[in-house]
Amino acid sequence: MANTKIETKCVQGGYVPGNGEPRQVPIIQSTTFKYDTSEDMAKLFDLEASGYFYSRLQNPTNDYAAAKICELEGGSAAMLTSSGQAASFYSVFNIASCGDHVVASSCIYGGTYNLFAVTMKRMGIEFTFISPDCTDEEFNAAFRENTKAVFAETIANPALTVLDIERFANMAHSHGVPLIVDNTFATPINCRPIEWGADIVVHSTTKYMDGHASGVGGCIVDSGKFDWTKYPEKFPGLCTPDASYHGVTYTERFGLEGAYITKATSQLMRDLGSIQSPQNAFILNLGLESLHVRMKRHCENAQAVAEFLDAHDKIASVNYCGLEGNPCHELAKKYLPNGSCGVVTFEIKGTRADAEKFMKKLRVAIIATHVADAHTCVLHPASATHRQMSDEELVSCGISPNTIRFSCGLENAEDIIADLKQALED
Repeated sequence: MANTKIETKCVQGGYVPGNGEPRQVPIIQSTTFKYDTSEDMAKLFDLEASGYFYSRLQNPTNDYAAAKICELEGGSAAMLTSSGQAASFYSVFNIASCGDHVVASSCIYGGTYNLFAVTMKRMGIEFTFISPDCTDEEFNAAFRENTKAVFAETIANPALTVLDIERFANMAHSHGVPLIVDNTFATPINCRPIEWGADIVVHSTTKYMDGHASGVGGCIVDSGKFDWTKYPEKFPGLCTPDASYHGVTYTERFGLEGAYITKATSQLMRDLGSIQSPQNAFILNLGLESLHVRMKRHCENAQAVAEFLDAHDKIASVNYCGLEGNPCHELAKKYLPNGSCGVVTFEIKGTRADAEKFMKKLRVAIIATHVADAHTCVLHPASATHRQMSDEELVSCGISPNTIRFSCGLENAEDIIADLKQALED
């Protein structure tokens, strides 16, 4: 599907049935696969042949969905994971280990922040968090000799800051490390970070890609463009023999286009096993088929909601890059010309209690931890997704105690706005 438009890739990418084969991606609900000889299986364990032997590492259904996402993002290889958190973890841990360092944007999802600042710190990987608006001097000062990557989000959750991908990529490359971008909120429909210099893209497929809050999952896509072999001392896991696979060197055996994902699959997935279930991968593929249609509606609804809130006298502030005057509006015109996402954040005048009272009065919008699916959802980040953060950390992520995250679903925009209007009444 290389020469087709992205809408066609959504529907038909990743899987081409043969004569008499299932039209829809089949669910291969099997833990294991049969082979005629031990020699055939041995080739798989030695990475000398492609195929499947245990679903903890790979499964055909998963690979079909991963291949579609890879096409959508314009990458060279991809893999599914059990969640977006697992994708973020694997994307970094695949090239960084105990004693290493990573630079990350401070405006990232609270769960990812905690993963980096707490859990991976306990594993010996240290993170320095920088503002996405930092100066070149501040950016350069964050790097160390042992820095292995830069991590950021296309559209931050829930701060909604838009990343200057090209700038971040150039800065990362000037220090000989890849840029990893979480593209969950924008999806490849509205932004393809690889085209702007990103090297690795991750997703929580649980969100817009699935689209219906049906299955948890994640995905990692490699651009295949970062030259690991230029920095063998920085990336020994990819550029030196792996003793656990009889000395295979991933960059030599699989080239730049396959080394990163092959290592993540054959090594990390083998040992940690954060595989997405074939059933969830099947559901994900169904969601991908309508992604291009749904994203347009999400963005239209969010723009209408943002404009309504921006004009309301009980709203202190509205954050949506589609609004003229928004600090990220110009960046959005560059990276997100067809729309950003369906999420709007805003602050109600008054106290934290006023924000909670408002949320209780909503009828169309449901209070849920989730975001970015067909139903309109609302959340108070300081009480939920970012609850573990201190006040200082919340501010660095662009969140205040009164911030409300409002995810516009696929309902009629007039009904969503009417719900907001009645909830804002005394």
